[in-house]
Amino acid sequence: MVWAFHIIWISLIVVLVGTGGSNALHEHVLHHAQRVNFQYLHRRAAGITSHPDQGAEVPAHASTLQAPLVVAVVASEFSVQTFTQPLDHFDNTTDATFQQRFWVNIRHYKPRPGSPVIVIDGGETNGEDRLPFLDTGVGDILARATGGIAVVLEHRYYGALVLAASSHVDPSVRSYIDPAYFLIMRCCRWLNNEQALEDSANFMRNVKFENINENLIPERHHGYTMVFGSYAGARAAHMRVLYPDLVFGAIASSAATHAVLMNWEYMDVIRLAADPICSSNLVNSISIIDSLLKIGPLRGRLKSLFGLSELESDKDFASVLEYPLTTWEDQNWDPVVSSTTFDQFCATLNGDTPTLKDTERTTAPPVGTPTIISRLLDIDYEHKICIQAFPPGEYYKVPPLPNVTAVNVLGDYHIVADRLAFIDGEVDPWRPYTPHSAYGGAEEREDTVVRPFKIIPGGVHHWDENGLREGEKEPKKIRQIHGEIVEFVKAWLEDL
Repeated sequence: MVWAFHIIWISLIVVLVGTGGSNALHEHVLHHAQRVNFQYLHRRAAGITSHPDQGAEVPAHASTLQAPLVVAVVASEFSVQTFTQPLDHFDNTTDATFQQRFWVNIRHYKPRPGSPVIVIDGGETNGEDRLPFLDTGVGDILARATGGIAVVLEHRYYGALVLAASSHVDPSVRSYIDPAYFLIMRCCRWLNNEQALEDSANFMRNVKFENINENLIPERHHGYTMVFGSYAGARAAHMRVLYPDLVFGAIASSAATHAVLMNWEYMDVIRLAADPICSSNLVNSISIIDSLLKIGPLRGRLKSLFGLSELESDKDFASVLEYPLTTWEDQNWDPVVSSTTFDQFCATLNGDTPTLKDTERTTAPPVGTPTIISRLLDIDYEHKICIQAFPPGEYYKVPPLPNVTAVNVLGDYHIVADRLAFIDGEVDPWRPYTPHSAYGGAEEREDTVVRPFKIIPGGVHHWDENGLREGEKEPKKIRQIHGEIVEFVKAWLEDL
C-alpha cells in the first residue's frame, strides 16, 4: 500500500518532467544566472503587464529571450557608455583591452559636495538585465533619496564582450549554446575575482560620466556605494573590504560570501520552508526512487515513466528530477516578476500541470538528514558536469576542484566593515552561504546603522533589489526594507 501510494506521487512528478520536454536543457542554458525573470522586470519598468501579441499576462517562467523586445524602452533613458579596461590588470600577459559597458541614471542628480555614486554590480549576466534596478529598483531609490547618480556596471566576460568573442561561431550552434562558452575556452585565465574586482576599482578611479561636469573621482567628499545581490552582493562586500578608499559603503544582498564544495543546505532550506505536505511527499518519493534505482529490473521501467528509458546514467536521471525544486528561488514579492512554478509543482501532486525550467547544481545532504533530491547527486557528479561543459582550452582548464579558499579568505561568514550592510531573505536557499547562515559557522550580529544586518521575513533571493515606480504600492515589508536602506545610507553620508 505504501509503495503504491508513492508510485502515484512519482507518476504526478512524471507529468511535470514530461511537460518540460526535450527543450529543458536548452532552456536551462538560456535562463539568466541571477534567477530573476528579467523580461518581466523590463516590462514592469516599461509599464507593460501583458503579452504584446495576445493581450494576456505572460507566464512567470516565460523565456528571457524576449527581453530584448522591451529592454529598449528602459534603455532609451539610460544609453550605454563604455570604459576601456585592460584584460589583465596585474601580470602583463597581454596588452589587450575591452570596452566595459555601463549605464547611468542622472535623473535625481544634484551637483554638490557629497553627491554619492551608487554602483550596481552587474554580476554574472548581461548588464542590460540590470536596467530595471536602475529605473525603479534600489539604484533609483537611493539616487532619489540622496540626490546622487546610479550606475549599472557590467561584469567582464558578460554582455557585449561575450557576444563579440563568439561572433565567429556558426549561428545555428550559437543559438542554443551559451556564447560565454567560447570566450572562456580561449581566455578564461582572466576571469577571476581579482581581475573583476580591479575592473570596478579602475572604473571608480578614472571614469568620466557624460553630462556630469563635476569630478566624481572618489575623495572624502564623494562616496561610491556598491550594491546588488547574490554573487554580485558578495562582490560588493569584497569591494568595501579590499578597496575602502574607493568604496565608501556597500549593500550586500543575499551575498554568498562563504564558498563550499557541497551545498546540500540549499535544498534543505527549501525542504523546511515549503508546504509541509508537499515537502513530506517529496522526501518520501525521492526515497522510493532511490530504492527503485538499486533494483536492476526496475531501473528501466522507472525511467520510462519519465520518458527517459534510454538515459543510462542513474545520476543524470536523478539530476532531471531537481528541475522544479530550484524554481523556489525564482519567487518574488512582485507577482509580475515572481515565478509560481514551485507552487504549481506542489499543486501538481494534487493534479495540476505546470512546465519546468532551469536548475541549480546541488548535492545531497549528509546521511540522516531528510532530502528532497536523490542521494546519488554527490560532489563527483556535480564536478563532472563542469568538466564536460568546459573541456580544456588553449590556456586554461577546469581545476580538479574549485578553490573555495580564494573566496573565503576575503572574510567568509565573518566579513565585516563599517558601512557594510547585509540583507538576506528568511527563506532564501542561498542564505546558508551568507553571514546570516543558520547552519553553523556564522555568528549572531547586532543590526546597527553603521553595520546593518537585516532579514526580510518570508523573503527569498535579494528581494530588496527590485521596486515599483509607485513605491507606496509595494508590500509593507518591502517598503520597510527600502525605507531602512535609505535611512542608513543617508546616515552614512552625513558622516562625510
